[in-house]
Parts: sequence; C-alpha cells; structure tokens
Amino acid sequence: MRSSRHGTAHRSPVLTTPGDPSRRLTVALACAEGDWPHSDWPSPDDPYVDRVLYAPPPHDALRDLDVDVVVLRCAEPADAFPELLGAMGDMNSSVIVISARRDTDTIVDVFRGGAGYLVEGDYCTCMLSAAVTSAVIGHTYLSPAACAALRVGAQRMADPRGDALKRLRAMLSPRERQIMELLSTGLGAQEIGIRLRLTEKTVRNNLSNIYAKLDARGGTDAVLRWLGAADGGAPGSTAR
Repeated sequence: MRSSRHGTAHRSPVLTTPGDPSRRLTVALACAEGDWPHSDWPSPDDPYVDRVLYAPPPHDALRDLDVDVVVLRCAEPADAFPELLGAMGDMNSSVIVISARRDTDTIVDVFRGGAGYLVEGDYCTCMLSAAVTSAVIGHTYLSPAACAALRVGAQRMADPRGDALKRLRAMLSPRERQIMELLSTGLGAQEIGIRLRLTEKTVRNNLSNIYAKLDARGGTDAVLRWLGAADGGAPGSTAR
C-alpha cells in the first residue's frame, strides 16, 4: 500500500506468483548503515527479497533508486515519516516503519498514512520479509504490538454507542465479516485463506467486494472503517 501525503491507494500485485524467481524485490533502507540491526537480512536463499540499498537521512538518494519498498527505521516516526514522504516525492513505493515507539497515536498516524509498522523487539527477520512482500501487494503489515495499539486507538475514536459501526458491519456477509476481522489483526490474504480454508484468490475477491461495500480505497481504509476509526465512521467519508 503506497504511503502518501494524499491518502492511500490500493496497488496492483507486483509478484505474479509467490515463488517467481524472476521478480525478487529491491528494498531501500531509510537509515544509516550502522543503524540497521539485521546484517544477515535478506538471507541468500530469501525467495522474495533480492537486495537492500541504503538511503540515509535526509534520504535524497531515494529518488535515484528503483526500489519496491522503503523501510524507515527511526526513533520518532512523527517527525521522520513525513520527512521521508517528502524525500520520496512521487515515488510509487510502499513504506514500512520500524521504531521502538509503541504508543497508540504514533502507530495510528503511520497506519493512516498507509505504511506498515513493526515495533522494535516485536518482530523477527521472517516477519520483516513477510511485511515487505505483503506491502507490494497492497497489504499494510503490522507487528502484534502495533496491531494491538491500532485497536486501542480505534476503540478510543469510535462512536461510543457503536450505532454507525454496527450499521457498517451489517453491510457485510458473515464470511466477509470473518475476513475483515482477520485482516484487522494484521494477516494478509494468503494467511487469511489458510485460516478459513479458502484459496488466496477467493479471499482477494471477497476483499474487493468488501472495499466496494465500505467505499474503502484499500486495505488500510477498510480496516479503519471496520474498527470504527475512519473519519466520519461510515461509508462515503474520507480517511486521511
């Protein structure tokens, strides 16, 4: 999911098949080389991630790089994330933020900006690879602690009576409600399919229907609406 100062957009899949060796990804690390803790990532046999390139602050080098995903590791996302977006300009690359900050406001703001979020100490390199590959097919990946913080924020922002949220959820079929509940916990289409014993294609078809029903631009917008945290709290409103 593209991070943008103008909201989020649902991107088309980049990988034609999960094991396609001809389309391994290039990742830009938006941090100083000495600040990156995973010298062993990606591993030589990583099926999806080919290589990483460094673009340290102020990230001016990004515009000269052809990358699929930008991973921002920073201390203060509230400052670093907008600065990164400014440096990216019109780049059509997904963003993942890695930070020790786990407060609800920070994580909600980053998620609203369309970026995935991994909390330091709350993920492993396998999860990092999953986050990167999920990003290029339109899924905003959250580590468990980030997902919990998003839910807390959503409960705080939702209508106390829950009337609008109940009406919104009633628009979905029982199967679609199952899928949205799993999507809001940070799972992607493939993982949801495994949980519900559905093909990934079936899950993606259901997600397309869900986005249309909720008037959502993509997964981030749909999750915010499902949790009652989208601006206006109902279809037709625009989350920024």
